[in-house]
Amino acid sequence: MTDLNALHYTDEHEWIAADGGTVTIGITDYAAEKLGDVVFVELPAVGTEVTAGTVVGEIESTKSVGELYAPVTGTVVEINDTVVDDPSLVNAEPFAGGWLIKVAVADGALEGLMDRDAYVALTEG
Repeated sequence: MTDLNALHYTDEHEWIAADGGTVTIGITDYAAEKLGDVVFVELPAVGTEVTAGTVVGEIESTKSVGELYAPVTGTVVEINDTVVDDPSLVNAEPFAGGWLIKVAVADGALEGLMDRDAYVALTEG
């Protein structure tokens, strides 16, 4: 189980886990629940330069289509091919097997992101 308190969060309902100069990005359980059953995931190609706040992918569910925003600026170094093949992992394991992309970032990339307490306050507010 992922330590949810060790993650960073955005107001677009994404989580970010830092590991040195690389971050792993996914959507939160809250977002997955609001989307409903995820049926399609489109992710950027490895090597794509992403800018914080811009759309980098799409998540489609039986209820709606949501955009995936880059919470950080950097270069995509890995995508989760498993979730592309089996989008239901976004619902079943949003903080584990349902991760979406890994991005190489510069120092300071996580500044301005929320901690768990701030994110919970956002979703309950």
